[in-house]
Amino acid sequence: MSYCLIIDDSRVIRKVSRDIAEGLSFRVAEAENGEVGLQACQAEMPDVILLDWNMPVMDGYSFLKHLRATPEGQAPKVVFCTTENDLDHITRALDAGANEYIMKPFDRDILAAKFQELGVLPVSHSA
Repeated sequence: MSYCLIIDDSRVIRKVSRDIAEGLSFRVAEAENGEVGLQACQAEMPDVILLDWNMPVMDGYSFLKHLRATPEGQAPKVVFCTTENDLDHITRALDAGANEYIMKPFDRDILAAKFQELGVLPVSHSA
């Protein structure tokens, strides 16, 4: 079973994301900021990470830079899930090592499609 880590400071977004990911047969863990997310990755590297940009303690961009600098940190697919939709944020995220970038709010169909594009979800799970 693939492992998905959701890093977002919003409890509501984490719950919605968890419900979607578990519905797609992922094992899920949550972190409320990038620092807690890095600790979770040190304990067990996920297959895919849903990552918010704006968070206290450590934001998503800083988390991604730290993650990609670690030896195993190239492995997970990282999907930024954020309200930041300007080209500068998208470009910075992709340059830092994000694999995909989706806008909030998102739904099951959007997440399933992105996971399929990234190869972390079989096509048989489509909506």
